[in-house]
Amino acid sequence: MKWKTDWGLRGRMVLTMFLLFALYIAFVGVMAVFFTDRLFPILVVMALFLGAQFFFSDKLALYSMGAREVSEQEYPQLHATVSRLSQQADLPKPTVAVADSKVPNAFATGRSQKSAAVCVTTGIMNTLNEEELEGVIAHELAHVKNRDVMVMTIASFLSTIAFLIVRWGWLFGGGRGRNGNQAPVIVAILASLVVWIVSFLLIRALSRYREFAADRGGAVITGKPSALASALLKISGEMDQVPKEDLREEAEMNAFFIIPIRSGVVGRLFSTHPSTEKRVERLRDLERELETA
Repeated sequence: MKWKTDWGLRGRMVLTMFLLFALYIAFVGVMAVFFTDRLFPILVVMALFLGAQFFFSDKLALYSMGAREVSEQEYPQLHATVSRLSQQADLPKPTVAVADSKVPNAFATGRSQKSAAVCVTTGIMNTLNEEELEGVIAHELAHVKNRDVMVMTIASFLSTIAFLIVRWGWLFGGGRGRNGNQAPVIVAILASLVVWIVSFLLIRALSRYREFAADRGGAVITGKPSALASALLKISGEMDQVPKEDLREEAEMNAFFIIPIRSGVVGRLFSTHPSTEKRVERLRDLERELETA
């Protein structure tokens, strides 16, 4: 397999991380002004949280989905597929995990190619045929190959920190500024809200592009764009049959899923993924390219 580096994706990842870190340096500056006496413990907690997220991102993601690592004896066909596709993609075989969920989905996680994990749900294994499931797994391996999983993990962490301050910032109401005045908590919360909104928009822009890149990469790995296109359509259609409570429980992993859990016009507008129709259209264009090559 001849893998072409997607410089558009690389550039977007670098730009996204640069803008996010610049945004959070400004945010820490605001915190330093309004919470001088509490800034150090806040930074320590953030650093510990970031370290845990970075080094244990794969385990945390699997835990949040109720997924577990499975052996070759339990799922021989799944392991065989992951092994073969990993070799075709020139990647170390990732940890193979399964989540007992009716939601037909899959995701990749991990801070590097050597520490990656690929997880599929029982719902997706029951929904797709063999070729379609291969397409989905290849899509997830393309994320690992592109190294965008780590960037999304860090970006999601920074956004989560801002959201938590927006939600729980009132707990810092007892802090005092440099002049001994009551700390203006409302200003810090508004600053966190701005940071969270900008972070979300940056993550959304990167996530949409990286899904197109992973679709193309997955199709290159298998050589069957039509199989992945068929899988995307099936998964998208099957979502409507899943109980709403099951969808809500797993919506926090939307940025990492192959198809996000969304509903209504607002859900589509703020989705971290491009529409299924656009993804399928690009895969069909790729299919025609391969046929004429």
